[in-house]
Amino acid sequence: MSNFTRRQFAQIAGYGLAAGELVTSPSYAQQGKLTAGEVVQRIMKNKGMPWITTGFRDTFKIGGPDQIVTGISTSFGGNLSVLQNSLKAGLNMLISHEPTFWTDGDVIGRVQDDPLYRYKVEWAKKNNMIVWRDHDNVHSMKPDLIFVGWTTAMGWDAYRDGSNAQAYTIPPTTLSELAKYTMKQLKLRSVRVIGDPKLPVTKVALGRGMNLPEQADVKISSDVREWDSYEYARDTVYSGRKKGLLVISHQAFEDTGMQAFARFLKPLVPEVPVQYVPTECFFWSV
Repeated sequence: MSNFTRRQFAQIAGYGLAAGELVTSPSYAQQGKLTAGEVVQRIMKNKGMPWITTGFRDTFKIGGPDQIVTGISTSFGGNLSVLQNSLKAGLNMLISHEPTFWTDGDVIGRVQDDPLYRYKVEWAKKNNMIVWRDHDNVHSMKPDLIFVGWTTAMGWDAYRDGSNAQAYTIPPTTLSELAKYTMKQLKLRSVRVIGDPKLPVTKVALGRGMNLPEQADVKISSDVREWDSYEYARDTVYSGRKKGLLVISHQAFEDTGMQAFARFLKPLVPEVPVQYVPTECFFWSV
């Protein structure tokens, strides 16, 4: 492996350390073939910022650096739907933003006896699939590609408030129309909204946590907790303040960022195809 020894690469790229168990396959490096380790090395070199080596997220979850890559997919999560669609497209390396095995650290000890875990592992081995996660490092890029992808998907590139990547001034609308627009742009089947549907909206902020920014009419949040963010927003509205909260799924906020990541990656690996494979919205309303 060029530039790194096996030991160095294991330390830097997390050769199975977070997962606690490395799922391997019989397809190992051959002369002239692109390997998963080389893909990760190129990402490291071209990130434009120091590589974060202290975290537990950005590691191989399935497979390892010596496996041959036939194509690369990028997506929000390492779920079976994305893996299956990647395989159909001839892409055997998935770069996911979020976990593969249902905990932030992909802690295998918690699920190793679960039949679903065993099914997923055996399916991946049988089909020579590789999963490597890029979470902390993609968020540390300047600009953060997750925000870049989301902003582009919303059609709001021209509406940023200066250098603030999480604030927008959009054409006048209402909270109800903003909710409908968000569903359409992100291809969602549901959102959750607190506030007056007729609330006038021009200032939008992104963020998590309880606060509803003073300068924003509406905050758009994802993966928030019901006992703080929702309740704070509810009390804010009942206190008489003209504010709104629009909550989308975690996937809805970050998946399009991995589409931006695919655009970043393509010129780095000209030997193989690179394709964004959406993690489709799985929530629905009656």
